[in-house]
Amino acid sequence: MANATSLRGFATLNFYAADLDAAKSWYSEVFEMQPYFERPGYIEFRVGDYEHEIGIIDAKWAPPGAAGTPAGAIIYWHVDDVEGAYNRLLELGGTSYQPVTTRGEGFVTASVVDPFGNILGVMFNKHYLSIIHGN
Repeated sequence: MANATSLRGFATLNFYAADLDAAKSWYSEVFEMQPYFERPGYIEFRVGDYEHEIGIIDAKWAPPGAAGTPAGAIIYWHVDDVEGAYNRLLELGGTSYQPVTTRGEGFVTASVVDPFGNILGVMFNKHYLSIIHGN
């Protein structure tokens, strides 16, 4: 049982974009859906098997140093075909941050910088599949 301060799971990932309309269009194409929630200066999608939330915030509200250059942690989204997902993100206008890399024991990663300066990672992760399938 988790205590009140235990990390229990990823709740919302926020990215920043100076052109929120362009970010809405780009991520709608990437996720193949429109945002489920919109407010002035903010849009939000629910993505994947667990409907994780990804929010895009107008960069004018970013903390100093948080927008404009790739930095920080990379959240990897599980995909079944890393090379295919990576190539699709490049075709949609992403820039390679890290090419498809085999990490060993069946783990494969890649990442791109979206047109707004955020890092988007994709990964094949066998542990994710075992949780999803209850193995």
